[in-house]
Amino acid sequence: MVRRKQEKDRPLYMISVVSRILDVHPQTLRTYEREGFVSPRRINRQRLYSDEDIEQLNLIINLTRELGVNKAGVDIILRMRHRMDALQSEVREMIRFLDEDMRQEFEQRLKEIFSR
Repeated sequence: MVRRKQEKDRPLYMISVVSRILDVHPQTLRTYEREGFVSPRRINRQRLYSDEDIEQLNLIINLTRELGVNKAGVDIILRMRHRMDALQSEVREMIRFLDEDMRQEFEQRLKEIFSR
């Protein structure tokens, strides 16, 4: 899973390519960057977008075009989405911890049973 995250986060696409993929003007992408909705990497003053950036931009475009959400609404939705992702990570970590704890307890009980 970590590898996939790193691959999705790798900057690959120039602004002209992303604008064609998403069917928006490059200025729209610059506006979303100014608003803080996306942060493409800069290499030699050139914006490079990752697959993750494109997914984020696609969500923003769908929210604004199809659902009529304004910039303030997009900001709130993105913050809530980020918070939900963080909470899901915490829950996964807690479940992993509980699984490990239960496994250790079960193994200890088995040792006790078989050592009699």
